[in-house]
Amino acid sequence: MHKKIRSTQPPVAQAAPSRSPRRRGHALGRLSLALLAGCSLLASAAEAPGTVPAATPAPAPAPFVADQTYTFKQLGAQYPLNLRGVDGSNTLNFSVRNDRVVTGARVDLRYAYSPALLSDLSHINVLVNDEVAATIAVPRETAGSNLRQTIEIPPYLITPYNDLRLQLIGHYTLNCEDPLHSSLWANISNLSTLDLATAALPLPNELANLPLPFFDRRDMRKLVLPFVFQAEPDNTTLEAAGALSSWFGGLAGYRGSDFPASVAQLPSRGNAVVFAMGAATAGLTQATVNGPTLAVITNPNDPDGKLLLVLGRDGKDLKQAAAALALGSQTLAGQSAAITRLADVKPRQPYDAPRWLRTDRPVRFGDLIDPKRLNVSGFSPDTIRIDVRVPPDLFGWQEKKVPIDLRYRYTPQPTSLNSSLLFGVNGEFVKSMPLFALERIEGGDKLRAEVLPDESLPMRAQLDVPLDLLKSDGQLQFRYMYDYVKQGECRDIIIDNVRGMIEPESTIDLSGYPHFIEMPDLRAFAQAGFPFTRLADLSETAVVLDDRANAAAYSAYLNVPGRLGDATGYPAIGVTVTRAQQASAQAGKDLLVIAGDTANPLLKTWAPHIPGSYESGAHFGLSDLIYRVTDWFHTDPRLDRREPRVAMSYTSEGVSAIVAGFESPLAAKRSVVLLASSKPDGLDAAVAALRGGEGYDKSVQGSLSVIRGKQIDALVGDQTYTLGQLPLLKRIDWWVSSQWPGYTLLRLVVMALVWLVGIAVALAVLCALLRRLRKKEA
Repeated sequence: MHKKIRSTQPPVAQAAPSRSPRRRGHALGRLSLALLAGCSLLASAAEAPGTVPAATPAPAPAPFVADQTYTFKQLGAQYPLNLRGVDGSNTLNFSVRNDRVVTGARVDLRYAYSPALLSDLSHINVLVNDEVAATIAVPRETAGSNLRQTIEIPPYLITPYNDLRLQLIGHYTLNCEDPLHSSLWANISNLSTLDLATAALPLPNELANLPLPFFDRRDMRKLVLPFVFQAEPDNTTLEAAGALSSWFGGLAGYRGSDFPASVAQLPSRGNAVVFAMGAATAGLTQATVNGPTLAVITNPNDPDGKLLLVLGRDGKDLKQAAAALALGSQTLAGQSAAITRLADVKPRQPYDAPRWLRTDRPVRFGDLIDPKRLNVSGFSPDTIRIDVRVPPDLFGWQEKKVPIDLRYRYTPQPTSLNSSLLFGVNGEFVKSMPLFALERIEGGDKLRAEVLPDESLPMRAQLDVPLDLLKSDGQLQFRYMYDYVKQGECRDIIIDNVRGMIEPESTIDLSGYPHFIEMPDLRAFAQAGFPFTRLADLSETAVVLDDRANAAAYSAYLNVPGRLGDATGYPAIGVTVTRAQQASAQAGKDLLVIAGDTANPLLKTWAPHIPGSYESGAHFGLSDLIYRVTDWFHTDPRLDRREPRVAMSYTSEGVSAIVAGFESPLAAKRSVVLLASSKPDGLDAAVAALRGGEGYDKSVQGSLSVIRGKQIDALVGDQTYTLGQLPLLKRIDWWVSSQWPGYTLLRLVVMALVWLVGIAVALAVLCALLRRLRKKEA
């Protein structure tokens, strides 16, 4: 059907032809109308069936909008990547959440390269899962400069788990070259970024997917999971919430976690955990709640978000549902599940946290790490890292070092001078073990026939590690360093046939160390949650909140069990929550007091015991320890004891917070850790300081830490009580050294006297027994 084209000009009266300008204009108008009509006919013909449609311009590509950005440092590159040699590379890992699909990706690369590289033969490859995504030229004009380039990565290259590899192909001459020449280098900044644009991939409302989507192991970012209380929570509801925050915190691990709390306010987007009981459950589920219930529903404010519902008739039901989820999430299925029975959980034993090294027997490396991660290859491979956590109250003063029975394998070289296996802890060098060539090993000629070039030689070594190095989230680090022996001009060829392995049967042994620690020690609390984590389920811990606690206090409370769950690897199903007015009923437990209000009565009642407080303004005791440059941490913590020299008080509108430790005023040998601020917002600063991380040059330690933003100052160190037991002789030695520190001779004399007295008593008893035997014989 032809389209009709109407002129927008007024109708023109018909007239006889004329040469006048007016008539010529009319003629031109009619000609224009005819041309327009012809165009209309052509357009209509193009739309008719069987005709070829006219070409239309392609739509402009959608702009790239990244919703996830990672620096190379966040991906694991703690230092800039140095690519060296004719074929040098380094690999970073990243992953994609289960509920997202990548629609676009790019790398913002910051780099520099050697001026010696031949631009025709050299280049830098960017590979994703071993497929080349881009090749970067290395022209001589920009060599040695800091450069920046954006590289688009095809989304089809990206899978759930990915390797991002930067590879240098480098040459400096057309003739024979040294493949490891110092001029063959490229430097990749760890401030380079990986940007991902993703779209939602809907997941079903299914309990079998737990902990997805609330925690996703593929997500490399910090876990931020809101907790919502449909009504003002009572103590039992808070106990249920603490059990789940510790469970999620343990899952998050090194990523870190944050649990913002709110009351009767669902998040506008994303996922959340919701607690409701009684009539408050009606707005969340259509089903009748007759007991502990778990369910997953879609967030009504966000079709891509999910809500994990913890429901019940009362707080007791909520606590049972939370325990069932934390201990048995692997068995749940369906959109909802009613918990009909939860058997009594066997009580935890002291120091049995799943993530702590056992202290009753040697522990295999294979129990601490996936054995696959104990294998490396290449002349300069990545470091093998094994994370270890030890109970912070192990007593290492004048004790033997921790023994490690190391079993390892390596590919022996025919000729080598400087190959070695380097061992360190937390970046501190401990020992170097030579990797001998076959010619330098006794019986090497016989081994030469038995060990092929691509096979390894088993070795064994005994290592000793100071206990102190392991106490702050210790990490055992092993690095194979192979010597590359030059063969001569035009004969140097790098063959990747070098392997190294730490045997899973290697062991570390903490048995024999007594449990004894001088308190308070906030460093032990910040790093390992001690003394609360002595029992992994926190069954001897009570959290004391303000009588009028608000959402900020609930957030601070939830974040502390989250950190403790990371320290132990076990949910805090035994934690008790109480209020300040009822704190005395928990005298037999260690107390975590969270005070976001100066009206908290404990700040006034316990003021003589608190090294710093906000009871009426801020009050602190100051000692010479504020002038110490290094952190407070020694084998002998008595070196940190200093009496306060001056007291200071002030009032201010600024927000600050304190973390203080002291012996419980309610019971001896029980501890109190106080998180306090004059304003509720300050509690967030206290929790952030416990996490530490980038921007913090110090950590929470001593007996009092004052937090102002990201600045932490430990003002007083006055340990006043001890936890644990020492053997009698060790206890005497400890007491003598504390009375006369530095007097080694006196200590030896006293110890000798103790031994002599012990021998004299033993002889006296023996003589008495002999006399009794003689009398019987007579």
